[in-house]
Amino acid sequence: MMQSVLGASVLASGAAMAAAPMVAETDANAKGLGYVADTAKADAKKYPKHADTQLCSNCALYQGKAGSTAGGCPLFAGKEVAAKGWCSAWAKKA
Repeated sequence: MMQSVLGASVLASGAAMAAAPMVAETDANAKGLGYVADTAKADAKKYPKHADTQLCSNCALYQGKAGSTAGGCPLFAGKEVAAKGWCSAWAKKA
């Protein structure tokens, strides 16, 4: 019995550590926010206030760890955004 409980615990912790899928630029919510996985590819005509220094990784909404290549964002529930990405909801970290 103890072995099956321990095995279930290991499986559960492994599942919790699995990375969420990346948000696709073609996702309806991503399109609406102008999300791109590479900030240099943001539409400068549509988003003239965009700057190449604005990255998901330095956005107040980004939930990834420092130095990570991707992380969560509450705007894309259950999915990750690229650390080098950008969207129109970008907000400077305080």
